Amino acid sequence: MRTNSENKIANRVIGILVALFLTTAFSLAQSIETSPLEELKGFTQTFYYSKGHEQRARDIAQFIEHAGVYFKETVGFTPKTTLYVLAPNDWKDYAAKPLQDVYGFPHNKDDFNLVVAAEDNDFWRSFLPPVNQLPQPLAEQIRAAYGKSDGSYSMMAFFDLLGLHEMGHSYTSQAGLKMHRYWMGELFVNIMLHTYVAEKQPKLLAALEAFPNMVVGAGSSEYKYTSLKDFEALYPTLGMGPKNYGWYQCKLHSAAKDIYNSGGKDVLVKLWNALKKHQEDMSDEEFASMLEKEVHPSVANVYLEWGK
Repeated sequence: MRTNSENKIANRVIGILVALFLTTAFSLAQSIETSPLEELKGFTQTFYYSKGHEQRARDIAQFIEHAGVYFKETVGFTPKTTLYVLAPNDWKDYAAKPLQDVYGFPHNKDDFNLVVAAEDNDFWRSFLPPVNQLPQPLAEQIRAAYGKSDGSYSMMAFFDLLGLHEMGHSYTSQAGLKMHRYWMGELFVNIMLHTYVAEKQPKLLAALEAFPNMVVGAGSSEYKYTSLKDFEALYPTLGMGPKNYGWYQCKLHSAAKDIYNSGGKDVLVKLWNALKKHQEDMSDEEFASMLEKEVHPSVANVYLEWGK
């Protein structure tokens, strides 16, 4: 039996715990009430969006959900992720620290949280030269894919697809694939994106292909870093800068297109299985040889013919 003294101590402890619980609950409720983001319901993944951008978030979510069904059938895996579709005023609060001042740069903060822009922006526009100065065939591609009724242009149709690119990183990390090289990590998710669009939503191919065609077609003279060696060294800190990194991504998007056109949808599954299987360290030569023999020569050629 407790003494009166022990009962007083116990009651005090209980009182402190109750007060702490109520304070925490109130703070959490207050945080939820004042959160600037809305949650999009009815999807298997979690989606948050800035107020006023529900339709943009819904369009991206539906695209990703349909892709998830396809990848479940092909690679047999579905990750668990949260994607943020953000207006400029929310960007700094949710974007990864190195990219808080680069509105529009799609990225994965970690293996679970992904960030994309809700609005057109200067970063996207920075890649677009005067369209009337482009070669006629390329200018026609750009007009068809990104032209607006008022005569202006928006890369939104391309960048909207990149939510799936970012989710691709969650696929590979959560499923335990070993990428071996940073360039392979980015190439793989571009192969995922291109394969899904080509197989299931081919009407989106124009939007997916025109932007990389334009950037790669303009050459690399304005970029300081262009080799895969530079990419490997600078990737962890984005040391090449956002726009130079965008050039690398466009090169890898183009490579993904060539790989799909050469080997079809089977390349994705073979590459998934190979990267799941090969957890050992490999030299560049060993890695390229494995890709050529077990996956497809076009994948190995990304390394073997880069810069030629």
